[in-house]
Amino acid sequence: MKEHMRKFVLALALLSSTTAAFGQQQIQGRPGTAQEQAACNRDVQRHCRKVIDQGDFVILACLKENRAHISAACDQVLKSHGQ
Repeated sequence: MKEHMRKFVLALALLSSTTAAFGQQQIQGRPGTAQEQAACNRDVQRHCRKVIDQGDFVILACLKENRAHISAACDQVLKSHGQ
C-alpha cells in the first residue's frame, strides 16, 4: 500500500473513533492534521456512522460513495490524498 494511502487510512481510523469536538485537536503521533480531521469528521458522523465499526477501508468507501453529499473541505482532503 502506498505510504500516503496508508497514512490517510490511519487518519480515517482516527476520525471514526472521535467525536465532533475532537476534530479541534491532533493526537501526537497520529497521521493527518487537525484541519484534515476536522474537515471530514462531520461527514463521517453524518454519512458513515453505520459503518464506523467496519474498518478504515469501509469508511473511505462510504465517503467516496457519498462524495456528492460531503463537504467541500472533506472532498478536498480526499483529493489531496489521491482519493
